[in-house]
Amino acid sequence: MIHLVVSWVFGWLLLCLCGRSASQLSYSISEEVNKGTVVGNIAKDLNLNIHDIQSRNLRIVSSHGKAFFDVNLPTGNLVVDERIDREEVCPNMARCSLRVQAVVSDPMNVYRVEVSVSDINDNSPEFIEESFSLNISESMSPGERYLLPVAEDADTGSNSVKSYKLSQNEYFSLDVQSGGEHGLSAELVLQKGLDREKLPVLNLFLTAVDGGKPARTGTLNINVNVLDVNDNTPVFTRSLYKARVYENTAVGTVVIRLNATDLDEGQNGKIKYSFIKRGNSDPSNIFDLNADTGEIKVKGELDYEETPAYEVRVQATDHGNFPRSAHAKLLIEVIDENDNAPEISVTSLMTPLKEDAELGTIVALITVNDKDGGKNGVAVCKVVGSVPFKLKSNYKNEYSLVVDGALDRENTSVYNVTVKATDEGDPPLSTIKVITVHISDVNDNAPVFMVPVINVYLRENSQTGSVIDTISAVDPDLDHNAKVIYTLLESSPRNIPISSMININSATGDIISLQSFNYEELKTFQFKVQATDSGVPPLSSNVTVNVFILDENDNSPTILAPYSEHGSVNSESIPYSAEAGYFVAKIRAVDADSGYNALLSYHLSEPKGNNLFRMGTSTGEIRTKRRMSDNDLKTHPLVVLVSDNGDPSLSATVSIEVVVVESAADIQTQFRHVPMKEESFSDLNLYLLIAIVSVSAIFLLSLITLIAVRCHRTDGGLGRYSAPMITTHPDGSWSYSKSTQQYDVCFSSDTLKSDVVVFPAAFPPVDGELISINGGDTFTRTQTLPTKEKVGYFSRNQNSSSKISRHPSVIDTQGSCGETFSSFLTSISIFVGYSLRINEHLASFISEI
Repeated sequence: MIHLVVSWVFGWLLLCLCGRSASQLSYSISEEVNKGTVVGNIAKDLNLNIHDIQSRNLRIVSSHGKAFFDVNLPTGNLVVDERIDREEVCPNMARCSLRVQAVVSDPMNVYRVEVSVSDINDNSPEFIEESFSLNISESMSPGERYLLPVAEDADTGSNSVKSYKLSQNEYFSLDVQSGGEHGLSAELVLQKGLDREKLPVLNLFLTAVDGGKPARTGTLNINVNVLDVNDNTPVFTRSLYKARVYENTAVGTVVIRLNATDLDEGQNGKIKYSFIKRGNSDPSNIFDLNADTGEIKVKGELDYEETPAYEVRVQATDHGNFPRSAHAKLLIEVIDENDNAPEISVTSLMTPLKEDAELGTIVALITVNDKDGGKNGVAVCKVVGSVPFKLKSNYKNEYSLVVDGALDRENTSVYNVTVKATDEGDPPLSTIKVITVHISDVNDNAPVFMVPVINVYLRENSQTGSVIDTISAVDPDLDHNAKVIYTLLESSPRNIPISSMININSATGDIISLQSFNYEELKTFQFKVQATDSGVPPLSSNVTVNVFILDENDNSPTILAPYSEHGSVNSESIPYSAEAGYFVAKIRAVDADSGYNALLSYHLSEPKGNNLFRMGTSTGEIRTKRRMSDNDLKTHPLVVLVSDNGDPSLSATVSIEVVVVESAADIQTQFRHVPMKEESFSDLNLYLLIAIVSVSAIFLLSLITLIAVRCHRTDGGLGRYSAPMITTHPDGSWSYSKSTQQYDVCFSSDTLKSDVVVFPAAFPPVDGELISINGGDTFTRTQTLPTKEKVGYFSRNQNSSSKISRHPSVIDTQGSCGETFSSFLTSISIFVGYSLRINEHLASFISEI
């Protein structure tokens, strides 16, 4: 125990002197200590808080086959976890040390710990042979020396064999020499001549003693056979032979040739060579010695990593009746070749790894070993390929695989990290090992909508509880982090809570109407939907939803006063002398719908054969078709049908009784007939012409100003705000369009009068998108070109019926100045052509009042 304390104090002082930058501790213990023996307080030596080592999971990682040590977490002591037999762990090694690694987490650190295992005297010296025989001629003179077998002791240092003792006798003494492979060697020295006739056999005991306390011994029985005279001993040319041979040399390759001579003649001078087996090493397993020639060849496999050198004892023996022998030492050095590739071992792998791991986070601990020596055993390790990982050197051949870049599981969920170790041999050898690192998901992606704004088109009077649209957000995260929940963000269009109008299915994203909508009350409203994932913390994103209510023909035309007054009798009088075109009455009606559904047409429902009256289908004016005749009735009941252009069409009727009187003085109606033809140019027409010319001049000046501004700003930033364009059409109608609005003007094809109808588009296109209604509940979206705008106009058929046809035309709202000038000329021609028709309308209106 005192030795353990002294070793520990020495290791501690050495650690303090060397500093802690290397993150290495050194301890020393004796072999065969009991399980649980304290090696040292590793927590204190590493400056770790004793209260944190359990939460930080302090543990010992060993690359050995057995786990010899463990950590007592409550005390922080490094303790022996398994019996350590030094002779088993470090066979034939003078110094034995076990290297382990201490690993802590949060943050993760690795410390190198080296534990030296000291030897105890637990093994006795042993001779391989149970007995040893010597044949010594009786003619041998004192001073002859005979090499004896050596004893083997598994212990090392002071516990190994330290001396030999020979049993008491009068003929031999023992000469013990130090040095060599086995430390000590013993030789018998003849002190007194032998007499075979007196003592043919001599029994001796050789005792090997180790240096332990108490000492252990081993005994060998030596039988000395006294032979007759052979007075010349073979002699080697050298007492020490040296040879070098490459490892992996082919079997049969000659290593060296021995040479010994004997001065005797005949059989006494003929020499044979042999190996001397010493201890547990048998050179005959590796080399073959030709007994006659002394030639030594390779017999087995030479491996520098197992045995870098061989020390072989050889002897030369003559063939005399009483053979004499001589011995020599042979040192064979094995030259290393680069025949071993580096070995890569992963001692600890932390996987899966979170994708938000910080730079420098340890992923795995890697150890590289090469059995070769010198440069052949020096290996360089690196990561191959472009991956967000790198190797960090810890100590010599120990590395840490750490994070060296940003990780994104959504892009790469598994990394196959290729680690390559290459030695410095010639040619170099390398080893590749693939380490699979799995990346775990964290909630780092918010749900994403495909578009920032969603436009939903819904017919009015739609059924309550119907799904008007389904929205969807995509979250690239995994599992729970990708589960999306949809919620409605409260907003109040016209102070109406949005939650009372619609609802959303939190799981599917279905938007459900909670009421039926009326276009005449609410045309559009907006709200936001939030998509939130289920991660911790949760992430969310919003999308704006625009709901456009589309009009349906659900309102019938309404007749305006005076013909709509309750209880009134609708009666009009005309003189018998009324000519064709005489103004009888004007029906006015409105429709609460919009667009086509609000475009009204007027018709007469009359008995067959009654062709006295006609009606303006768009103006609602009732006029005479011809002069009256004596055959016409004096009272004409008329039924006026007012129909909208919806599908199906809705209508309203009003009844008017037209009474024919003898003279115009008897007419009591508010409006009087003014003949359409005048014989002379009156003052009223003069005033009317002046008004038309003034308006025309103002219009032309405004149009020229707009063209000048457009030509000046053709390439400017205001090009997206296009100038108004007027387009003519084959049927005589024209359309006025702008980038933000559109008006269609239609003229009827009545012979005498023209009806003017100007109305805006029922719904403005949203973000360059034109909605076309194909009938029923089917809607299609048409994407327009960036610089084009679709314009629609309506023209009435020649027969003045209520049927309306739609003609598409495309005009360039961002054209060049030349195109604008061309449109200007076209507009002038249109304006001049239709000014006369407007004149007719104004004249007719003035004549009526």
